[in-house]
Amino acid sequence: MILLGNGRLVTRDDTNPFIDNGAVLMDGETIKAVGKTDELHTQNPSATFIDAKGGVIMPGLINVHNHIYSAFARGMSIKNAPTRNFIEILDNLWWTLDHHMKLPDTKASADATFIDCIENGCTAIVDHHASYGETAGSLFAIEESARQYGVRASLCYEVSDRNGEDAFKAAVKENVDFIRHAKNDATGMIHGMFGMHAQFTLSDKSMEYCVAQNTDKAGYHIHVSEGIDDVTLCLKQHGKTPVYRLLDYGILGENSIAGHCTHVTEAEINLLKELNVMVAHNPESNMGNAIGCPPSIRIYNKGITIGLGTDGYTNDMIESYKVANILHKHHLCDPTVAWVEAPGMLFGNNAKMASQFFSRPLGVLKPGAAADVIVMDYVPLTPMHAGDINSHVMFGMNGHNCRTTIINGEVKMKDRELMGVDKEAVMAHCRETAQGLWNRINMGR
Repeated sequence: MILLGNGRLVTRDDTNPFIDNGAVLMDGETIKAVGKTDELHTQNPSATFIDAKGGVIMPGLINVHNHIYSAFARGMSIKNAPTRNFIEILDNLWWTLDHHMKLPDTKASADATFIDCIENGCTAIVDHHASYGETAGSLFAIEESARQYGVRASLCYEVSDRNGEDAFKAAVKENVDFIRHAKNDATGMIHGMFGMHAQFTLSDKSMEYCVAQNTDKAGYHIHVSEGIDDVTLCLKQHGKTPVYRLLDYGILGENSIAGHCTHVTEAEINLLKELNVMVAHNPESNMGNAIGCPPSIRIYNKGITIGLGTDGYTNDMIESYKVANILHKHHLCDPTVAWVEAPGMLFGNNAKMASQFFSRPLGVLKPGAAADVIVMDYVPLTPMHAGDINSHVMFGMNGHNCRTTIINGEVKMKDRELMGVDKEAVMAHCRETAQGLWNRINMGR
């Protein structure tokens, strides 16, 4: 057993939210007890003790919409690719990147991402992958990396017509193969979904084929009304908006994630609520792509399970939390909003979403929950108690405050030292792999 103590314990359990000088007792993959450090230490003298050194002990953070392959876009320059709007961002950057990615690129980008997750206290991610340079086996390559570094991962492949019928069918097959593989996993660390791109890259025939092939009835993970072009093209081509088109195919439901929902109407929000669809809000990506501010506050207050993702922008969930807070205040010109909604997304709904995908409760420190625990190197300069936890996280922390990360009861980082990982060697390999990818992109344009 592991006893992590001597810290300010934030449990995210409403019945016992904060314990000063608290501790978490972990027995294998689950939490056995939480309480005062001295009491648990006395009761469990043989447990391996990890000293939080006065830091903040918290549940591991969760990212409900990521793009692992985007890791190799950092610093990349693509020749002859002027980018003036969202469609050109997709075509010139992301579709160019994923069109050239081979399995070694996918694996290396996953290695880099999972290390970054551990160092930022992110213990579980829901990823949406594309690597049309080599589709077959790509989700399995990411799974290999996830298991190597011990991060929980829900994976899917982004199905699209944009590369022709053969590539489309290969993407569908990758989803189907991985979903079936993940269903047989007993570790509680891997989950599969059926990934789809925005609807302006999917014909009616393709939508029908996806639904027909998803015989395991896995949840869908799809971009919905991310940019206004998604809405206008859907109206022109199909005579209806994206949410209603998805409804026609039975794609929306309680196991599915609608990414972004930037340009959804009030009627569509009500429909998402009626169908119990989950939503992933990605504030930094929305701002960076200049696609507008989604009605996330209204979506949240409708009672829809809307969580926070990063869309590949970062693996620091606290950064995303900060941006969500100020984005909606700025957009609505109302300083009173997002105080409840932003932490409700990150700490409440992200845990609710991820707990649906994996075998144990996540995002909470209580007996029976998954042993995913982090320590933040943060000593408050003002009083810290149950009523002001979120404010301390918002204004006092960032991901790199994470000192120790434990996932599924295994110590992955202790006092900023990665366990069993030669980070320097991994990063050197990633740089070499990324350079090769960049060279192929610019030679092929």
